[in-house]
Amino acid sequence: MSVDLATVCRVAHLARIAVTDQEAERMTGELNAILGFVEQLGEVDVSGVEPMTSVTPMEMKKRVDAVTDGGKAEDVVANAPATDENFFLVPKVIE
Repeated sequence: MSVDLATVCRVAHLARIAVTDQEAERMTGELNAILGFVEQLGEVDVSGVEPMTSVTPMEMKKRVDAVTDGGKAEDVVANAPATDENFFLVPKVIE
């Protein structure tokens, strides 16, 4: 895949970036180099390679997957002007 000058100008327009013709020419070469590198990475055989979360082997920190009510109902409604049994009270609006 390669990028031409028209594509660079269109992407710059969509991103709302002001690009001169000289800058667009330079970006065309840079973007083609980046896409070429990405294509090279796609050719690498990574079957059997575990995904990594870091460059150093470590266990991901995970919280316990348990359903709770949060236990903070009083804290949530503490600053509300009107509450009833930990529910917000709002005035009725009839139009």
